[in-house]
Amino acid sequence: MSRKLMGAVVALGLSATGAVAQDFPTKEIQGIIQWGAGGSTDAVMRSVTPHAEEALGGTIVMQNMTGAVGAIALNHVADAASDGYTLLMGAENPMLYKIMGLGDRDYSEFVPVSILARGTPILVANIDAPFDDYAGMLEYIAANPGELRIGSTGPGGLPSVVNSMMNAVEGDLDLIAVPYDGDGPALTALQGGAIDIMPAVLGAAIESIRAGVMKPLAVIDVERNEKLPDLPAVTEISEGYNAFLPWGPFFGVFAPNGTPDDVVAKLSEAYAAGAAHPDFVDLMDSRGYTRMGISGDEAEAFLTRWQQGTAWLLHDAGQTVASPEEFGIARPAE
Repeated sequence: MSRKLMGAVVALGLSATGAVAQDFPTKEIQGIIQWGAGGSTDAVMRSVTPHAEEALGGTIVMQNMTGAVGAIALNHVADAASDGYTLLMGAENPMLYKIMGLGDRDYSEFVPVSILARGTPILVANIDAPFDDYAGMLEYIAANPGELRIGSTGPGGLPSVVNSMMNAVEGDLDLIAVPYDGDGPALTALQGGAIDIMPAVLGAAIESIRAGVMKPLAVIDVERNEKLPDLPAVTEISEGYNAFLPWGPFFGVFAPNGTPDDVVAKLSEAYAAGAAHPDFVDLMDSRGYTRMGISGDEAEAFLTRWQQGTAWLLHDAGQTVASPEEFGIARPAE
């Protein structure tokens, strides 16, 4: 092939790529939600996506794909075509897969379309639990070792991180971890009495707290939350938590690496518009989520900081199967 003809072919290919990006989307987009129905990730994505659809001028069909602490959904989207038609709607867990021995992939294989919001952790209990506050829970655990059941979403999930903090601050607590596919099923189990306590994101638990069907023990933060102003921050009870907080989960939309920049830009703009919609803003604010709406370099920097802090927290607590150093995850600066 002559150089002139080759140049024409390349130009034609670039022109076609630009046309595809300009016309995007021309078919339904699949949004794969990493966790089960009714959980915090599910609630965030199903709240914002209809408004993003309006801005995008296309249809995004959402599907819950659970299992393996979210790795099944992540692998499914990572292996999909890098064309913007398959998106991962996920939470923070993939940033810990490598150190937890859950897989060799994380968000480094994706482009962050939008980090939509972050949540504040809270520790809640079954309404009939034989204690009413954090101190009472510790007393009960000491008097009844190996009896209290705590909900879990698997290694590296919010409950495991909070549990690691609790063990680091209070000494190793003798609890029974009961696994669930997401905080939605776990909180349902809590209400039904299958488990006794659950670290969860405030946004997923607040309506049940307000309805009086579960009781809050402490907000896992450095200060009280305006949504539950009478609930103490855990740092008011145990100062040792100051070494780990503030910390919280996050929720984002991701596309596989290699997705055309113009397509990512369109998706990011659509989700930025969706996140600014008054209905979504009201929902996030009423449930105690902190809206972020970041993408590009800002989102990449946020993911790096989050991974460093959490990976080393879990490693220092003896909860990992590999050192973060093995994967080039630097210890955060003091």
